[in-house]
Formats: sequence, C-alpha cells, structure tokens
Amino acid sequence: MVSLRCKLMVKEELKKLGLHYVAVELGIIEVLEDITKEQRLQLKRNLSKSGLELMDNKKSILIEKIRNVIIEMIHYTDELPKVNYSDYISEKIGYDYTYLANIFSEVKGITIQQFIIIHKIERVKELIIYDELNLTEISHKLHYSSVAHLSNQFKKTTGLTPTFYKQLKEKRKQNLEDL
Repeated sequence: MVSLRCKLMVKEELKKLGLHYVAVELGIIEVLEDITKEQRLQLKRNLSKSGLELMDNKKSILIEKIRNVIIEMIHYTDELPKVNYSDYISEKIGYDYTYLANIFSEVKGITIQQFIIIHKIERVKELIIYDELNLTEISHKLHYSSVAHLSNQFKKTTGLTPTFYKQLKEKRKQNLEDL
C-alpha cells in the first residue's frame, strides 16, 4: 500500500468483512479480532480485484516494508532524512541493514541503493515536469552532493540529461498545443 487510495480500499474491504482494525499503514494491517480462514481468503480475493496483494511470506512482507519506506521517503516527504539511508531504513523497519540488504537483493535482483536511485530519478523527473524548481534546488531537495552528481546519475539511469529531458517535455507541450 503506497497511496492513501490503497489504504482506503483496504479499510473498506475490512469493513465489508466485519473486521475492526487498529491500524492500516503502508504494508501492515492490524486487526482487533482473529481472522478466520474464510475471511482471510475473501480479503485476499477482494484485494486482488483492486490490484492489491495480501502477503503471507515473511520475506515478501519485509521486502514490501523496505519498498514502502523508500517510496514514502522519496515521494511523499518534503525533507529526506539527514542520516544515511541505510540507518534510516534499518531504524524504520527494526532490522539490521545488512540483513535487509541481503534479502532485498536476493528477492528483487537489485540492491537497495539501486532501488533508491531509481526512485530518486523518478522523483527528479516529476520535479522537472512540475517546473517549480531548478536543477540546483532539485539536487538540494533530494540530497545530491551537486547538480553534476544529479545530472550524471540521471543520464546513467535514463540515457538523457536533465536539461534534454526538460526540453522533451516542452516540445511535447508545444506539439499538443498545435493540435
């Protein structure tokens, strides 16, 4: 569950099944009563119809928690943590970072660091498209050491420079206006 909409859908499904929840957070549902096998199966089916998944595997749950912490950290908070990402993730999830990193790499086939970079570049793309911040402000907001570092990572990930990406956006906007 990454978005507010996902949380609302899960809450609605729990309500339909007569289950009372204490918390519905990113990747975690805490209910007051014991869930019967039938309720669990029905919840799993209903969530699946909405594109959500009820996870039973402990590794999958841990991976989802890592994903959610990273996505929330990069996409949904105004300030990135001042500590190392590894310390932040470890503290949020309550496990040793090396253990988390090993499981994540084993299951996802990429490192946590690569996953963070992918999401930071997606966030950079969003911020470029919104056109509210310049590259210096974006690099500062996402804790890059410099605009050059951001640009190098952007080009390595997308094959484009941030400036060229912005020009493509402008060109698409002009083409739409010509229609």
